Amino acid sequence: MTDYKPMMSDERVKKIKQWHEDAKSDKSARKITKMKVLGRRFEVPGNVFDPKPIGLWESVLEEVKETDRVLDMGTGSGVNGILSASKSSDVVAVDVNPASVENAKHNAELNNVSSRMHFAVGDLFEAVRGKFDLILFDPPFRWFKPRDMRERSTADENYQTLTAFFNEASGYLTERGRILLFFGTSGDIDYLYKLIDEAGLKKEVVNHSEHEKDGMQVEYFTFRLTQ
Repeated sequence: MTDYKPMMSDERVKKIKQWHEDAKSDKSARKITKMKVLGRRFEVPGNVFDPKPIGLWESVLEEVKETDRVLDMGTGSGVNGILSASKSSDVVAVDVNPASVENAKHNAELNNVSSRMHFAVGDLFEAVRGKFDLILFDPPFRWFKPRDMRERSTADENYQTLTAFFNEASGYLTERGRILLFFGTSGDIDYLYKLIDEAGLKKEVVNHSEHEKDGMQVEYFTFRLTQ
């Protein structure tokens, strides 16, 4: 258990908690959502988080090289891994949610890249072997306790998973490896910065956008992190 305390005002904590409560409704009975991402087809069932990362997908396509060994951490429906597999022939996609891994496999087949990908169920790096040139991570933004497996895509109690990621990630990077990470101010971005600094990583913003939600400004960033 991390000794986490929010690094933001009480007013902002209250607002983010309210957003979390507003998203409480169970979507597991939702019919399959069909969507397109940069020309690729995806089908996402109710027990898998339907992704909406602003600016991340384009950054993934720009970042991945043909020679990269890629790890898609927390693959969800497989979007980042499948985009990566359009360039790299060695993509590993992992998720703690077995339903997500099965869905990612299905979507890889839909997009004819399953032969370029490997899939595993596991929490963070527990099912991962070897080193990678690129790690992709779209972590949960909120630090509350997840109420079910699907909500582990959006909620990370006291940022235990995020903290563990930064404690372990460097050991899975090649000498010139990098991390592409998506995060926003609807989470505790100052805590993220603290973790990046403590891990000795350099950060560069490769994508940034601003939005307003319930009268509060929210920013989203895609970071490139290097050793």
